[in-house]
Amino acid sequence: MTADRAPVLLVVHHTPSPPTRELLEAVLSGANDPEIEGVTVRSVPALGATIPDVLSADGYVFGTSANFGYMSGALKHFFDTVYYPCLDAVAGRPYGLWVHGNNDTAGAVRAVEKIVTGLALTKVAATVEITGGVDAAARERCYELGATVAVTLTPG
Repeated sequence: MTADRAPVLLVVHHTPSPPTRELLEAVLSGANDPEIEGVTVRSVPALGATIPDVLSADGYVFGTSANFGYMSGALKHFFDTVYYPCLDAVAGRPYGLWVHGNNDTAGAVRAVEKIVTGLALTKVAATVEITGGVDAAARERCYELGATVAVTLTPG
């Protein structure tokens, strides 16, 4: 973050289903809460996110479905693409994570956490794990996730 630009929160997601899309919308609503000022929120699908996107961001929220006990292939491709070029350059930056699965999210969470540990990102909010349908409580948890990570970037 520099004095001449607002800090950027990059939301990288793979949201192919209505439930994961609903959770993304809740994360974005929280990150864009009107009480959080001075933060630019960018939402980029995992298959479209680039190295410059990651390097120019000041914090991150990652979202994925849990597929066959792992993160989505799209989010894995994103991490494969940006990992080494961004290694060391993003150390210490804050992140949050949400994962949606039909019946299990543990493997997906574990895989993402290994990667972000390697990048030396700083977890600033509890991981949101949702299984099954999306209800008001799940949307609220994702709203809080987006808001929490965004507020860590506020100037001052």
